[in-house]
Amino acid sequence: MEKVNEFLTFLLDNEVYAIDINSVREVLDLPKITAVPNMPVYVRGVINLRGKVVPVIDLRKKFNLHPTEDTVRTCIIIMEVALDGIQTLLGAVADSVQEVMRIDDAVIETPPRLGNRLNTEFISGMINRDDDFVIVLDINRVFSLEELGVITGEIGEG
Repeated sequence: MEKVNEFLTFLLDNEVYAIDINSVREVLDLPKITAVPNMPVYVRGVINLRGKVVPVIDLRKKFNLHPTEDTVRTCIIIMEVALDGIQTLLGAVADSVQEVMRIDDAVIETPPRLGNRLNTEFISGMINRDDDFVIVLDINRVFSLEELGVITGEIGEG
């Protein structure tokens, strides 16, 4: 019997990405984001989530996609990521959220090797759906420990 996984799918630059639903805490309409000086370019800033300071990452910038204006569909996916074994809240800006997909393990293909110059460690798999691909992200690998340490340490999240 195959293991069934659930993924939240979202759009970035007209491409569909997916993250394990177990990492997702909630999806928010785009709130006011407070900029924090001297952060990496892909850090939009922080939001106040029920009294907690949560760093917000712009995945378009992190993945070197072209920037776009925020729309009424732009949202923040609040996720828990592991930082040195400690679960840390992190927000990620997405163009829009699509759906929750239930996918058998057998359907998830190994991501292609794209040479040594491109870091694809954060892609845990690819799902072929309707002649298109859904890129499955391992959210714990999208950012290195050093990057997460800088983001959460500088902001004082904890």
